[in-house]
Amino acid sequence: MKKVVILSLLLVSGYLFAQNEINYDESKVPQYVLPDVLTLANGNKVESKKQWESLRRPEILEMFTSQMYGRTPKEKIKVRYENLTVNPNDMGGKATSKQIKFIFSNGKKEIEAILLLYIPNKPAKKVPVIIGYNFNGNHSTTTDATILYSPFYQLIKDENSPQLRRGGQTGRWAYDKIIDRGYAVATMCYHDIFPDKEGMKDYSIVSLFSNFDPASKASDEWQAIGAWAWGLSRIADYIEKEGRIDKNKIAVMGHSRQGKATLWAGAQDSRFKIVISNNSGSGGAALSKREFGERVKQVSTIRPFWFCPAYNKYHDNEVNLPFDQHELIALIAPRKVYVASAEEDLWADPKGEFLSAYHAGPVYKLYGLSTIESDRMPDFHQPILNDIGYHIRTGKHDVTDYDWERFMDFADKHFK
Repeated sequence: MKKVVILSLLLVSGYLFAQNEINYDESKVPQYVLPDVLTLANGNKVESKKQWESLRRPEILEMFTSQMYGRTPKEKIKVRYENLTVNPNDMGGKATSKQIKFIFSNGKKEIEAILLLYIPNKPAKKVPVIIGYNFNGNHSTTTDATILYSPFYQLIKDENSPQLRRGGQTGRWAYDKIIDRGYAVATMCYHDIFPDKEGMKDYSIVSLFSNFDPASKASDEWQAIGAWAWGLSRIADYIEKEGRIDKNKIAVMGHSRQGKATLWAGAQDSRFKIVISNNSGSGGAALSKREFGERVKQVSTIRPFWFCPAYNKYHDNEVNLPFDQHELIALIAPRKVYVASAEEDLWADPKGEFLSAYHAGPVYKLYGLSTIESDRMPDFHQPILNDIGYHIRTGKHDVTDYDWERFMDFADKHFK
């Protein structure tokens, strides 16, 4: 990989980290031992799908629940839908667009979100769909003036932010390419579900649950990533009602922090038949025990409300983590998973992301599925499209047309 200039001080979201805290030198990665994904807590080996599903998988799921992402409530929150707009001739007649307001309610309080959905008009049969959050509002993903501002905008709008302006992040949403490939695409602003700013929990869907306590210090208290994962499942609830969409072909894609939420959603909700992590880094696809780039301390300090409080005990203490991110990917089996990295995104540890996908392989092999067979990273732009897929491209931390094209190549192989 080409050299990347690193500043002596790294300023991220208001937190200052001395550069000596951040390792970008592969030779300084410590010797580490990953937990064996097929060894039970009692030391016995898992040798069958039945043992994995009944014994080992629940153990791993509980570790991520109690020590990282928090415990998602079982309680059901009521939601009603309002069709705001329908345009059957969008994109020059290629697609039908819809804007649907979700109104979540506990009978006393309501939280609103807006889903933007594009469905190709051809073919006439049911089509697969890719769902995912956007970062700055539905209006930021397109220059179309008819696309409404997401509800969060009234809470945390920043008039000086070019990304929050209409069309400010069109480069991350290849709508025309997606429609041309025969996929529907659905997006919602993640702030609508849990605003990504300190002190906004009262404005999130978490506040609708009967056990909500804003002062809770429970070690397994669910937080933003858990809430975002929950919200993705609520999008799936709606998608299943759309007559033009094949509910058995739902893919979910997340970039960066939403890659973290997407993997956690995929681990919990089997309706997501393809789970795509793009540049998700620490707390997502990257192995924590490598201590490369962003580590547990940084990711849970930059946004302390992303993870449950129990995760903080692993600050500068990854050696004692009883799990690692390859096991999160393994929880998605036998459904398909794709991990994508970028050359210049050393903060997210591309090699650690790749190795997680590689080390999830033994679980996929229990199902007779194809895996990543070598622990040597592929060259740039040489995607692996097995049941576990991976690519690394040149460039920075972002979602590009190249990424979308590979995601759809992967989906074509496994959906079509």
